[in-house]
Amino acid sequence: MIRINLLPFRTARKKENVRRQISVFLLTFLLIIIAVIYYNVLLSNKINSMKIRNDDTTAQIAKYEKINKEIETIKQKLNQLNQKIKVIETLQGSRKNTINMMEAMTNLIIPERMWFTSLDVKGDNLGIDGVALDERTIADFMLNLQKVYTDVTLKSLKQIEIKSRSLNLKSFSLTLKTVQPQTAASEKAEKS
Repeated sequence: MIRINLLPFRTARKKENVRRQISVFLLTFLLIIIAVIYYNVLLSNKINSMKIRNDDTTAQIAKYEKINKEIETIKQKLNQLNQKIKVIETLQGSRKNTINMMEAMTNLIIPERMWFTSLDVKGDNLGIDGVALDERTIADFMLNLQKVYTDVTLKSLKQIEIKSRSLNLKSFSLTLKTVQPQTAASEKAEKS
């Protein structure tokens, strides 16, 4: 009987299979390493682009924050200017009211018979202190005031004596409610 020695063939086949498996394993391992390196490079590029984008965004935020601070400063200055304008408008209006009131008082006073010592305006109330030659002059002045103002009230009436000139004068104090006084010129126009 013939004997065939199949052992070297099997061992050669086994060696070939082992080489093939090792090559497949190494090739697979190499492909995995290449894929990991490629993925790592790809992620690094994305991270770098995100860092650059983040830096740009941070720079823009800083720029806009500076602009916002300037805008806030401008808004504060604008509010201050608006408040100043309101104060000026209020002063302009009160100046006109004061001028109108003084003109009305000038037209209502009894010339050369009485004099004011003080005028005190507090809101709608007006306080008048003065000196007159007699009670009749004060009464006439109060009647003139009642034509223009409301709630004319005599607070005090005192006699004062000036010894150097031997005069007896009457010191008076009045309060009244101010309503936009009509000037004497407008009163004359209404009477005409």
